[in-house]
Amino acid sequence: MRTPQCMRARWLAVTLCAVGVSAHASGFTARDLAVIVNDADPLSAAIAGYYVSRRSIPPQNVLHLRFAAGRAALPVQEFAELHEQVLQRTPPQVQAYALTWAQPYRVGCMSITTAFAAGFDPAFCSERCTATRWSPYYNSNSRRPFDQFRLRPTMSIAATNLDQARQLIDRGVAADRSHGSGGRAYLVRTADRARNVRAATYADAKLMVNGALPVETPAVAPEARTDIMFYFIGIARVAGLATNRFLPGAIADHLTSFGGQLTGDAQMSSLRWLEAGATGSYGTVSEPCNLLGKFPNPGMVMKRYLAGETLIEAYWKSVAMPGQGIFIGEPLARPFGAAAGS
Repeated sequence: MRTPQCMRARWLAVTLCAVGVSAHASGFTARDLAVIVNDADPLSAAIAGYYVSRRSIPPQNVLHLRFAAGRAALPVQEFAELHEQVLQRTPPQVQAYALTWAQPYRVGCMSITTAFAAGFDPAFCSERCTATRWSPYYNSNSRRPFDQFRLRPTMSIAATNLDQARQLIDRGVAADRSHGSGGRAYLVRTADRARNVRAATYADAKLMVNGALPVETPAVAPEARTDIMFYFIGIARVAGLATNRFLPGAIADHLTSFGGQLTGDAQMSSLRWLEAGATGSYGTVSEPCNLLGKFPNPGMVMKRYLAGETLIEAYWKSVAMPGQGIFIGEPLARPFGAAAGS
């Protein structure tokens, strides 16, 4: 992972600004989310069927595509044709998408979630140590991102088998209005200088949480913990994951170059977080260097999630330059919603 200095000051400045989110923010509902299924992929179809049932997704919000499965990347032209089909079939009220596969995870040098969210745009990606296009949704109080920004935040319900997908979905549903009872945030410092760059923001992240839950900043990866609601670290591979228990709705990610290469093994795949029990994670699919804006802002995602936004909203609003990063998990998880039906 390369270590440029550009854009870091701007990202830090936004971090320090107050996030104007209400005490009990509204969140996306099943009506706001469209589920995209690849009918040529039996696992995608099975994940979609289970998710639609568990989340009561309206039938008109289930969008069917057909393309060859089992590939890490989609060619740009093939993606453009699929994306156009999706746009034509999406009901007008839909504000976000859920994909139902782990592969493909990339379109060119873009992540597939940002490609579906905004369309393929080279300005959103770079394999050099340079900034990319910023998301208009970043640090936004928008409840209608497509209506306001022509952007539909996208998350992949990613798994390599149906049992794992069902467990992920069940955790997301179980999280709703659970309030993360007894949960803690672990903002981990490491000796990896290139990947530990978010540690400079941890003090501000604690201020943004404002005592809503305990925040620890250990110098080693937690092990045998049973109370993890948030876990952020900078390292290529995380030790001790299998010894921990994540609460329903937990968010966890590691800042490294290729965590978003979900079926690769050059570094730890972000799928390992979901397999360990987290409900949402994030990783980059192509070399981002360690530009902070290309990774989740821990204080921002925690504050918004704690205020009642869904997982997909809080996570997407915490990444300034999401073009190279894939969001994975159960999008409608909402542990801190105010009340049933809110």
